[in-house]
Amino acid sequence: MRRLITRLSNGLHTAARGAAILALCVMFVTVMIQVVARYVFASPPVWTEDVARYMMVWTGLLGATLSFKTRSDAVLLQSVFPAPPALLGVMAEAIQSLAILTFTLPVVYFSFVGLRGGFSKGYLVRQAGLTADTLGIQMVWIVAAVPLAMILILIHLAARWAEPAAAPTGTETEI
Repeated sequence: MRRLITRLSNGLHTAARGAAILALCVMFVTVMIQVVARYVFASPPVWTEDVARYMMVWTGLLGATLSFKTRSDAVLLQSVFPAPPALLGVMAEAIQSLAILTFTLPVVYFSFVGLRGGFSKGYLVRQAGLTADTLGIQMVWIVAAVPLAMILILIHLAARWAEPAAAPTGTETEI
């Protein structure tokens, strides 16, 4: 089971990286189209700003999952305090996991289920009834990045839990 969750996490990480790169490229191209159309032709297309904005959202949320997976997310005060002893490190991981679960689980839950229960009132269903004005597509395709990113982070968290415990480095003092 550990190998399965680790493989799933690694595969989703690779797919998310590809999607984030694609979204970044699409954002860059649409911004360049808008700049050239605005300053060279004095007639920018109305859709470029929205496509760039939505691609920025997808890039940012997928990028958050990438940094979480690689543990390159921001760590406050890491350079100020020394590395904690092993027991405190385990406690810190548990507290971090609890904080992640506290944030991501409600986001995922309310993406599918409404405040008073029922799938018909969830965030994604409500967004499916709205259309992006300039693009003419359902907003659910744009806002689906939010629950998708949270689900990916939860899968990466499960993969962290599935990792074998780190072997002692020999720097700890024995009593």
